[in-house]
Amino acid sequence: MMTGEKADGGSRQGGVLPDQPPGAAAQQADTPLSGIAEAFEEMAALLRSDEGGSVELRLDEFCDACSLVSVLFGCLGLAFKFAEMEYVAKVRDLVEASRTHRTLQNVLDLDVAKNSVRTPGSRTRNLRRVRQGLDLIRALFEQFLSSDDYSLKDAATTAYMQVCAPFHTWGIRTAVYAGMYTLPYRDQLLLKLNETDAAIVGHDKVLP
Repeated sequence: MMTGEKADGGSRQGGVLPDQPPGAAAQQADTPLSGIAEAFEEMAALLRSDEGGSVELRLDEFCDACSLVSVLFGCLGLAFKFAEMEYVAKVRDLVEASRTHRTLQNVLDLDVAKNSVRTPGSRTRNLRRVRQGLDLIRALFEQFLSSDDYSLKDAATTAYMQVCAPFHTWGIRTAVYAGMYTLPYRDQLLLKLNETDAAIVGHDKVLP
């Protein structure tokens, strides 16, 4: 189960199974979407259970969950190759940071202390990029589930316009829109994810 950190650095023990290693639920999942849904739901449940505001997310476990999402970018092909490369690079940087920083808040506090929150390449900015990648995947699957269209082009285009397009240059936007024609069809995506239309409805909250 995902575990958290108290603000004073101690581990939160309530509701945690001591013999279950971090990320175990995701590792036991049958499909990529199941693993992602379980990993993020564990973190969401942890935060919901925190009544005193003393729990902070562990950075290594956050990175574990984010790493699972990479497979979804890979299933989308060339259209989101740029987003995939950026997402993977930023997650990798946060994984490196997890070796010396225990929680997400530790990373933010350090950048605030160094006055580097807005500095290109800072870990706070990288965290923001990762969140943007998560938002893109969530928006895409929300569009995907709200339609029975065989093509993913409309769902992907809407998601991209909502989340990423406002922050991308004209050149990147043009390349992404051109790549929309290379997206897999609905049944191809489901096959890659080892899912069915009926099963995927159960993952409508892939990213809480």
